[in-house]
Amino acid sequence: MLRRATSSLLSGVSRRRLSTDAPATPVVNSSFAEAWKKVSPNLEPPKTPLSFMKARPPTPSALPSKLTVNFVLPYASQLSAKEVDMVIVPATTGEMGVLPGHVATIAELKPGVLSVHEGNDVTKYFVSSGFAFIHANSVADIIAVEAVPVDRIDANLVQKGLQDFTQKLNSASTDLEKAEAQIGVDVHSALNSALSA
Repeated sequence: MLRRATSSLLSGVSRRRLSTDAPATPVVNSSFAEAWKKVSPNLEPPKTPLSFMKARPPTPSALPSKLTVNFVLPYASQLSAKEVDMVIVPATTGEMGVLPGHVATIAELKPGVLSVHEGNDVTKYFVSSGFAFIHANSVADIIAVEAVPVDRIDANLVQKGLQDFTQKLNSASTDLEKAEAQIGVDVHSALNSALSA
């Protein structure tokens, strides 16, 4: 919304190109192509990164009613082009609610609960880490290293894991052992919070 407001104010001023503004058709630098043909007449000129980029999807003029979510793991796709009302992601900067029309954002995920709201239905996943890419065209791409539906987590195993990693943290002698134990404590504490919420 802010982008549209500022662009209307600056309609007479040339707009600064962004690195993600790719033209609809690939741009060929003619002077480079001519110089290349002189040096290597039998080879096609190499492509630049700009020739591989797709054009940025247009920012919709009206606010969409739904948010399109893609939620993927390294080994599976949990949600693919699913239209939902809202997603709440556990960002390192705090819980972040994403609605249709959200400003473009990249957020690092911390261990916590990812909530997908669809009408009155709420599906919750525990994510270990990852990234959320929120695009200006109301598409959210969420990439997690590991995720599991909250209702499939065993509370007894979480408590046991938390005790084990707390004991390892207290008895750790090297920095590496302390770091590994601290990660275990953080993840199991987040799992415990997810179950009690």
